[in-house]
Amino acid sequence: MSDETQKRKYELRKRAAAMADTRQRITEAAMELHSTVGPARTTVSAVADRAGVQRHTVYRHFPTEEGLYAACSAHFSATNPWPDAEQWTTIADPERRLETALDAIYRWYERTEPTMTNVYRDRELVEALPRSMGPFEEYLQDAQLVLSAGWPARGARRRVLTVAIRHALDFATWRSLVHEGGVSRAQAVRLASALVREAAG
Repeated sequence: MSDETQKRKYELRKRAAAMADTRQRITEAAMELHSTVGPARTTVSAVADRAGVQRHTVYRHFPTEEGLYAACSAHFSATNPWPDAEQWTTIADPERRLETALDAIYRWYERTEPTMTNVYRDRELVEALPRSMGPFEEYLQDAQLVLSAGWPARGARRRVLTVAIRHALDFATWRSLVHEGGVSRAQAVRLASALVREAAG
């Protein structure tokens, strides 16, 4: 391999690394703004300013709003991993499984509250938001299935149980109990668990 070829490959690798770094800075800047002012109030100019780039650079890396929101969602999930629902399947007792899961999810809501509050507030205002939230909605659906197993409810009662579990898992439920209601996480877990037990009959 000639020196010229090696130099060319080095320059290409260096350029690719610089582009990846810029893309990451733009993603992090957008995510920080989503956490502070919210997605609906986040402008391309503000993202560019926080990332230290020009507006056209933002558009070059993210030609569409959907692309930027998908990148933000992926980065947010990577830096704030969801509780592992697979671990809950090892708990045979459905009540203990539910309480364990709710405690883990409510802890996650505590850590991510600013961003989650803004995202849910703005989801009907920003077209790209519902799609970017799709993976988290799927996670909650999977968690609901795990937590629905083992309860004695059947027929119509089973449907009520499913609705109660989904309500207990919702961010809005946690926020109503803890952030707005002022109860502790442990109290919120007990209250939400009592709702599910009542639904199960």
